Amino acid sequence: MTDDTRSEITLRVNDETYRLAVDNRRTLLDALRDDLNFTGAKKGCDHGQCGACTVLVNGQRVVSCLTLAVAADGAAVTTIEGLAGDGELRPIQEAFIRLDGFQCGFCTPGQICSAVGMLAEHAAGWPSAVTRNGSPHRAGELTEEEIRERMSGNLCRCSAYPSIVRAILEASAREAVAG
Repeated sequence: MTDDTRSEITLRVNDETYRLAVDNRRTLLDALRDDLNFTGAKKGCDHGQCGACTVLVNGQRVVSCLTLAVAADGAAVTTIEGLAGDGELRPIQEAFIRLDGFQCGFCTPGQICSAVGMLAEHAAGWPSAVTRNGSPHRAGELTEEEIRERMSGNLCRCSAYPSIVRAILEASAREAVAG
């Protein structure tokens, strides 16, 4: 007899492959934190409303508290622990530090992962609800208003929003110059 409540899955987390047997109802957040010890993503509201658990799945940002681990089977997952490469922080991480884009730090991993995903969405031309260039198929200039709209799913109880927006603007400009 087989156990229909559990599944064997494979996750590629931060460029390492993991095989797990998980309950089919287990969230990606719980699998990352409890099974694999990637504790950067935080359990904030556990309802997908605060963004503290945001990670990247195949390069797109997701709230991991609402994503089932079985739905991520075979996917590439990037957590805050996997963003820095070869010991070097990404421009967005450096900007968050330099411009005080955090206070207590609880939401910071989700904010940074969301910012990385958001910048990729913008670079790919995805418009937001406030895009004003007249085309529903092309993103406009990355303004403070655009960033606020695109990051609206990530809450900061300390209200570090002005510094978060500045950090994202600076990182975007640095990445554009770097090419």
